[in-house]
Amino acid sequence: MKQKITIKTIAKELGVSTSTVSKALKDSHEISSDTKEKIQAYANLYNYKPNHLALQLRNQKTKVIGVILPKIVHHFFSTVIMGIEEGANEKGYNIMVCFSNESYKKEVETLKVLSNGSVDGIIVSIANETLKNKDFKHFTDLVAEEIPLVLFDRVVDEILCDKVVVDDVGAGYKATKYLLDNGAKKIALITTPNHVNVGALRRQGYEKALIENYIKTDPNLIVEIDENQDIKDQIEKVFDKDIDGVFAVNEIYAANSMKIAKERGLNVPNDLSVIGFTDGLISEYSSPTITTMAQHGFTMGKQAVELLIEKIEKETEAYKPKKIVISSDLKLRESTKPSS
Repeated sequence: MKQKITIKTIAKELGVSTSTVSKALKDSHEISSDTKEKIQAYANLYNYKPNHLALQLRNQKTKVIGVILPKIVHHFFSTVIMGIEEGANEKGYNIMVCFSNESYKKEVETLKVLSNGSVDGIIVSIANETLKNKDFKHFTDLVAEEIPLVLFDRVVDEILCDKVVVDDVGAGYKATKYLLDNGAKKIALITTPNHVNVGALRRQGYEKALIENYIKTDPNLIVEIDENQDIKDQIEKVFDKDIDGVFAVNEIYAANSMKIAKERGLNVPNDLSVIGFTDGLISEYSSPTITTMAQHGFTMGKQAVELLIEKIEKETEAYKPKKIVISSDLKLRESTKPSS
């Protein structure tokens, strides 16, 4: 009795990509005749049977879109859900929202459940742990099976699918430049670990603004937050460096920075200017209110679902992944000095 094989098995045995195997089995003109014949012969020898659940996903539409988010506590992700839902409903789709809770294992399991035919396509922002592990096989396998996938916010180049991102470098630059232009000299960056791409890109923008102002990046002024530990305690240390500005890559970090400033008797914004990221309720109702980079999560969600539905409904043989970049705008409030 011959062993049961999959596209991945064939790819490994013949030393080709899963995408090449998938296309060869569909007799695609993109694959050379020799490679196609070799793959098809191997598949016939081992009595290869296609993944019927994946075929069901492509051929029998459910009119449901799966969404996997890292967490719900951030205002940004809740606005993205609103955008996805509105865009989906306009096209006659419903959404099913799941959370990875920043766990690689849960993300893999959830992706497996959603891709078994219960949804027509999937929108994902990658979990922190997955980015840290740099293991994206569950996504590349999904792409090889030609299940429609769109990544947003947290994306990686290794996964060949449509993506929607914020101009994080530009946002980090705008925030830092505003602080510099209004008198700040020692600006702390409160950010994510470097494996989280959005934080790394915002750091690039921060460093670019410093370089343009002939200020050397001081690693002692950069705090990479481990969210498994107390956030406030980690930020506290940088306040011993006589900082006069803070750029935080999300509003939770910004709010914690403001709390520490108050406890130390610092006046915001006269002694310390603070800029956060994502224009949520925390920024709007803090005292003083927090200047922030507005991330336009609603727009991002609508763009992501439009790309996904286009992929679901208009599949073509020659497919080139798209990348949409959305700009962030500085929303001025009380935590920064007025523009001079």
